[in-house]
Amino acid sequence: MAAPIQRVLGFDFGTRQIGVAVGQTLTGNARPLKELRARDGIPDWDQIGALLKEWQPHALIVGLPLNMDGSPSEMSARAEKFARRLQGRFQIAVHCVDERLSTFEAKQTLRETGRGTPASYRDNPVDSLAAALLLETWLVSHTEQ
Repeated sequence: MAAPIQRVLGFDFGTRQIGVAVGQTLTGNARPLKELRARDGIPDWDQIGALLKEWQPHALIVGLPLNMDGSPSEMSARAEKFARRLQGRFQIAVHCVDERLSTFEAKQTLRETGRGTPASYRDNPVDSLAAALLLETWLVSHTEQ
């Protein structure tokens, strides 16, 4: 019997912006939604609550920005704290996924499509695209189980 289709939201944590993406387990695809402003890593929790109400995800995925050798970084500790706060506030399962190079890959994707130069990331933010990429990473590993 096949597992039920589930919708998930992915978060690319940052201290000034948090990228958000939506995906689902049937196709394993994700798409960028939006960037949320944050103050020193603290988002507007009401905005997140509104997204959760709108999309009604079964799980939340938070990217962990590990060092290239796989060791934890200061930012990965902050992302884990964000994940714990999501779980505590909204009582939805939260999973963390290694997101090394997701922002780099997002910037490369924007450059390849002609929408991205270092000066244009303000107009074409990479955070929600990075969230979609890390969410797809999680979806692939989740559907292979």
